[in-house]
Amino acid sequence: MNDQENINYGRVAAAIDYIRENFRSQPDLDEIAEKVHLSPFHFQRLFTEWAGTSPKKFLQYISIAHAKKMLKEEQATLFETAYETGLSGTSRLHDLFIHIEGMTPAEYRDGGKSLAINYSFAESPFGNILVASTPKGICYMAFADDAEQSFEALRKQFPHAQFRQVVDMIQQNALYIFTQDWKNLGQVKLHLKGTDFQLKVWETLLKIPLGRLATYGTIAQQIAQPHAARAVGTAIGSNPVAYLIPCHRVIQSTGIFGGYMWGPTRKTAIIGWEAAKTAMK
Repeated sequence: MNDQENINYGRVAAAIDYIRENFRSQPDLDEIAEKVHLSPFHFQRLFTEWAGTSPKKFLQYISIAHAKKMLKEEQATLFETAYETGLSGTSRLHDLFIHIEGMTPAEYRDGGKSLAINYSFAESPFGNILVASTPKGICYMAFADDAEQSFEALRKQFPHAQFRQVVDMIQQNALYIFTQDWKNLGQVKLHLKGTDFQLKVWETLLKIPLGRLATYGTIAQQIAQPHAARAVGTAIGSNPVAYLIPCHRVIQSTGIFGGYMWGPTRKTAIIGWEAAKTAMK
């Protein structure tokens, strides 16, 4: 992102952070605009350009009451109706076009010793992002607030791999998710390092439709381990592929959004942004 885009995103992020912390009092446009040092008119325009909806609507999307309503409405049929609710436009399901392939035992055990990994930095609506790929698919994607630290996190995942900073078509195809209508996306392949349990959890996350939420307990039930909510939470927290595997759509049963590897403000921003996109359909 250029300097002005970084400034704008910083202002939007600050506004979302304020909304997230103060939603119980339902702050109005003037109050939020003042907190980010903009006039109400300019703030409304900037926020709407970014989110595709007004700050007032966005506040509704990320309030606890709205989260609880979404969970209550989808509790019984979240996964049963997923295929019926997501076959067109931006509501299309992740699992219709994202396929996970686990790494071989040797690749897992040897820290990527035999892997050649390409990586590059790109822009997203939620800040800069690092994306890495093997010839089999995307192996890592993370929001990169600090480029050097982000690369070190990647290298820690695959300490013995060979790295090249280069853009390839596998990366570009995956990044289209931020800019294209989902019905126009090609299949995205993920080549992931994880245990059988982690892979099962990540595959289950792919079934949560855009604009919908699930709880840790719901995910545990879907993998036939209803008492493993804590272990599910750990697996979700170790998700190596930001956004494509939508761990941001899993929240606490109380409706509170909870933690996120790449920050609670960013999680709130993604949930609200996705809700706005589906509301426009």
